[in-house]
Amino acid sequence: MDFTHFDESGGARMVDVGGKSVTDRTAVAAGRVAVNQETFALIKSGGLRKGDVLGCARIAGIMGAKNAAALIPMCHNINLTSVKINFELKENAVYIESEVKTSGKTGAEMEALTAVSIAALTVYDMCKAVQKDIVIGDIFLVKKTGGKSSETI
Repeated sequence: MDFTHFDESGGARMVDVGGKSVTDRTAVAAGRVAVNQETFALIKSGGLRKGDVLGCARIAGIMGAKNAAALIPMCHNINLTSVKINFELKENAVYIESEVKTSGKTGAEMEALTAVSIAALTVYDMCKAVQKDIVIGDIFLVKKTGGKSSETI
């Protein structure tokens, strides 16, 4: 399979989606922020001086999804119909999942991945005063639906 974001001479290009059909599309992404036991307890209890870590990270993740095209050069600017950010606290980590929906000619994978990434960075920012060695990782696309290739990864 060829990379779609390069022209015949190898130059970067934005893919032309003009001929594609409009369909309902969904993308789900996930990621993890690993913290130590003390930071984990502070997140769970709401005891960080900066405020509500997960509430702030949820809003940041939504904003990230809405601004993916401004951050990623070949990403299309799409109209989002829904962005959901969910958190699960377990095993000294914040697990993040985003679900992004749109009705359009291209998918919302980049928006879902950006939502998780920005939410994770916000958790880091909110907690860095109490822990410097926080680890962000395991960010991946879980599934996408709509268009010609719906799949679970």
